[in-house]
Parts: sequence; C-alpha cells; structure tokens
Amino acid sequence: MELWVYATIGATIFQTLRFMLQKQLSMGSLSTGGATFARFAYSAPLLAAVLAAWLVASDTELPALSARFWTMGAIGGLAQILATVCVVALFRERNFAVGITFKKTEVVQAALIGFIILGEGVSTIGLVAILVGLTGVLLLSSAPEAKGSWLERLFTRAAGLGLASGLLFAISGVTYRAATLEVGADAPLLRAAVTLSAVTLMQFGAMSLWLRVFEQGQIRAVWGARRKALWIGLMSLGGSLGWFLAFTLQTAAYVKALGQIELIFSLMVSVLVFKERLSMREGIAIGFLSASVLLLILVVR
Repeated sequence: MELWVYATIGATIFQTLRFMLQKQLSMGSLSTGGATFARFAYSAPLLAAVLAAWLVASDTELPALSARFWTMGAIGGLAQILATVCVVALFRERNFAVGITFKKTEVVQAALIGFIILGEGVSTIGLVAILVGLTGVLLLSSAPEAKGSWLERLFTRAAGLGLASGLLFAISGVTYRAATLEVGADAPLLRAAVTLSAVTLMQFGAMSLWLRVFEQGQIRAVWGARRKALWIGLMSLGGSLGWFLAFTLQTAAYVKALGQIELIFSLMVSVLVFKERLSMREGIAIGFLSASVLLLILVVR
C-alpha cells in the first residue's frame, strides 16, 4: 500500500482517541470552546519545537511560504476550529458513534469542494467507493430507536451540527491540501510539518483570544485539566501529522474516503469505553464502510 494510506489510517486512530478524550472533558468542567482549545494549547508548542529541531538538525532552511499558503492555511484553520466545536457540541446531543457518523458526510463534500476549488476529479470507481461509504453513513444517520421519516430525522439540532461539521472538515481538508502544495520543498513530510505548525499556531492564537474575551476562566480550566488535556494535544499532534502528510500525497476526496474507517474505530470506543449498544443496522453500516475502504485502496494502490 502507498504511504498516504498508512498515514490516513494512523490519523484516524489518533483522531478517534482525541475525540474520545474531548467528549469526556466536555462532559466535565470544560465548555465546548474549552474542550476544543485543549487540542491546540498542548499541540501547538510541541509542533513548533519539533519543526525547529528538525530544521536545525538537518541544516535545512524554512521553505518559502507564499501569500496563498497563509490564506489557505487560515481558512482551513478556522474551518477546523468551527468543525471541532460542532462535533464536541454534538456529543452533548447524541452518543459518540452518532456524532462521528454525522461528521463523515465530509467525504462527499470534500470531493465536491475539491472539484470546485482545486479542479481535482474523482474516477468512476473512486466515486462508487465514496457512494458505498456514504450509504453506510446514511444507515447510521439516526438512532436505532428514532421514529418518523428520514426528513424528520435529518432536520434536528444534532443533524445540523453534524452536517455543518462535515462541511467544515471538508473545507479544511481541501484548503490544507492547497496550503501544502504552496510550500517550497520537495519532501512531503517537511511540507506537511511546516503547514501543520503554521496552522496550529494560528489556531492557538485565535482560540486563546476568543476564550480570553468571551469565555473567561476556560483557559485556566484547560490548564487545570492538563493531565487529560495534554493527551488530547499529543493525539492531535499524531493525527494532524498523518492527515497533512496524506493531503500532501493524495487528493482530499480519496483521503477523506479512506478516513471513513474512523467510524469503525469510533463504534469500538462507543461500545468498549462509553458502554453504548451496537444495533444490527450499525453492524450492516460497518460492512458498507469496510467495503468502501477496501474498494478505494484497490483503486488507488
């Protein structure tokens, strides 16, 4: 398998663990904004230090960064902040697995946005893989005990938060790829690390200002929860490196499609950690998603 496949799978594992910790924190002393900030507060300094050490150790200069790089990075960073806020808020409405499920609509949205912004196409078989995965997502779009038509289940606060998070994550994925392509370096990992470090520092600054003005006390609360929040930062670091490396090597649509495997990991966390029950429909949905992932890997390997 290609490197971007390993990078994406690794990123989904780290991201699942991060969201698990954020859900736990959001149900405690931290607000939605505080739980979101925790990932940047501890990952941004680590990323900057690692990148600086790498550049010094390898005697490499910081690559040239264009205005388009900063624009795309800022748009992606803002979209990711808002998307994370939506997901954390969604965890207060529905269980862990359903929250991640709604987020997975980002796959089709990433393909559409990638076509509009970057002109990236998706092959016919690749599109089939994406649609198979979307079928699995739709099977999980409402709770097993939910009643009423699909439209009634769709137009809820939880659905709104989930679909918004999917759109925003799709935007961040496409703009992050655009940013990495603007870095003047040949090494994919260096391009990913530079982009990630710049974006995370911008996010750290923006979230710090927001909490300082509108949610006073949350920065102190994040520090108070540092034993768990530090792990959020570390999981965020590992996941973000994986995503950015994958976006550097492959189109956003394919990366996001393979990222559907995150839903399988989230269901495992839902059952094993949060003791939530798995229905037959959810099991069938996992089958669709697994088929989507396998088909996609066969198409692009």
